[in-house]
Amino acid sequence: MVCLVSTTQPTYSQSVYSSTEKIEQQSMPGVTVSIPVDGKFVDKEWEARLKSFGRVSAGRGGVYKVPSANIPALSSNPINLSSKVDASRDKATVFLAADLGSGEFVKVGSREYNELESILKEFARKTQSGNELRMAEAEFNTAQKNHEKMVRQGEKLQRDIERNKKEKETLLRKIDENAKELVDLERALETNKTDVVNAGTEFENRKKAVEAVRAKAPK
Repeated sequence: MVCLVSTTQPTYSQSVYSSTEKIEQQSMPGVTVSIPVDGKFVDKEWEARLKSFGRVSAGRGGVYKVPSANIPALSSNPINLSSKVDASRDKATVFLAADLGSGEFVKVGSREYNELESILKEFARKTQSGNELRMAEAEFNTAQKNHEKMVRQGEKLQRDIERNKKEKETLLRKIDENAKELVDLERALETNKTDVVNAGTEFENRKKAVEAVRAKAPK
């Protein structure tokens, strides 16, 4: 386990070790780094890193190759890189082998091995740092969306309160109008009762008058 510590950056853990990997039926000596970060993110970042060395050819099973890679720290001549990424949900292992030419792979103890190891260590450090930033940004975006949601909810509640107040004012006005209408109706009913009595009296008087006229008519 190797820890890189900086006074301005957080500490990142990584496991770097020499290993041998079979790629396309060929056993290759190289370097492996284990990174405790989402495998899909590591795979994407590693492919981008390999592209900085040259044209990348992607194969099955997380295999990548960079024919004629340009890495001056390893060799002044083009070299052949072979890599394999084993990714899972919460971590990934990245294997890297370098063929300096004619099947001469970089091996433990050489200056080139130290450089190859440094490439993976630096990649692991930057990937963990990038992942922290990605996670922080994701959490920030979630918090921002939640804040915006709460603001919109508050604005809606305020509009609902204003609507409720207007509805209350309308209802109170209707209640007042209803009360006044009730008074008018009750007055009209009392007047109608008097009118009914007067009309009944007038009806009886007219009935008697008709009967009197009929009684006087010749038979």
